[in-house]
Amino acid sequence: QVQPVESGGGLMQAGGSLRLSCSASGRTFSNRAVGWFRQAPGKEREFVAAIIWGGGMTYYIDSVKGRFTISRDNAKNTVYLQMNSLKPEDTAVYYCAPTLWSSWTAYWSPGFSWGRGTQVIVSS
Repeated sequence: QVQPVESGGGLMQAGGSLRLSCSASGRTFSNRAVGWFRQAPGKEREFVAAIIWGGGMTYYIDSVKGRFTISRDNAKNTVYLQMNSLKPEDTAVYYCAPTLWSSWTAYWSPGFSWGRGTQVIVSS
């Protein structure tokens, strides 16, 4: 299985910032929208934000609008999530995945799957 590699998580106080990165092999994100997802302890994985292939359009869930910014560098096969004004409720493991636009669900081609994610802990 080919998996993306998420990084950049850590322990942060409320109000702080973190920048997550997601790196993948060339075909993983090719010509696809990519999204960030998160899974908090005891909860199901949820969609957070997405960006189209060309980067000109983004979408966020209401709880992160104005605080998080998704971006991508297709030449580096990398997607980023800048997280500002962090809140304790942002605590979760964060994952990236190719995403179906408007349904905000992950879509994996055969042979590709979720990475291990990166842990974000926000203390109050």
